[in-house]
Amino acid sequence: MANLEKDPEAIAFARTLDNVPWCEEYDGMVPELCEGRFRARKLLHKYNDYFPADATRDSLTDEREVMLRQVLGSVGKNPFIEPPFRIDYGCNIIIGERFYANFGLIILDICFVKIGDRVMFGPNVSIFAATHETGVQSRRDNIEYGRPVIIGNDCWIGGNTTIMPGVTIGKGCTIGAGSVVTKDIPDWSVAIGQPARVVRKVDPVPDI
Repeated sequence: MANLEKDPEAIAFARTLDNVPWCEEYDGMVPELCEGRFRARKLLHKYNDYFPADATRDSLTDEREVMLRQVLGSVGKNPFIEPPFRIDYGCNIIIGERFYANFGLIILDICFVKIGDRVMFGPNVSIFAATHETGVQSRRDNIEYGRPVIIGNDCWIGGNTTIMPGVTIGKGCTIGAGSVVTKDIPDWSVAIGQPARVVRKVDPVPDI
């Protein structure tokens, strides 16, 4: 069931992020949140279509990074996200250093999505931090809620993977292509399937 109480710890963390559309109401139809989603779509439209005729690889990479910093909550060094890229708000997305995502990344970020350092995504990865209750009346009442998604350092998420609300994927994990991740995956694991299950472990490496 959706929690209707505000979380002071989550609010304090949100205050450290960029591009947050602040308001006191969490109903997704209040003007501030509608405008936040509109702003995100406007900026991502520019990002996805931006490719000047005189662009070089370096110039395009640098200019795309500037655009990402205008919409995401926090961006580490050297991000590279291939268009098209789709989001809800952007402000709830925290990505670490050397993040790479291939074509077609979708992140529904009505709640925090935290991605560690040196993480790689294959094409068409979807992260759903947004969800609804199974009760029909709740959906009739337009109730939506979120659960955070956390991906640790040094992970590789295979193409066409879907990561569901509330999931934590530990550091050093590989998620096989086409998987649906519905439960937490422990550190140093290889997981595949629908739903994804751990099939083997990998050798740990020291933290950087």
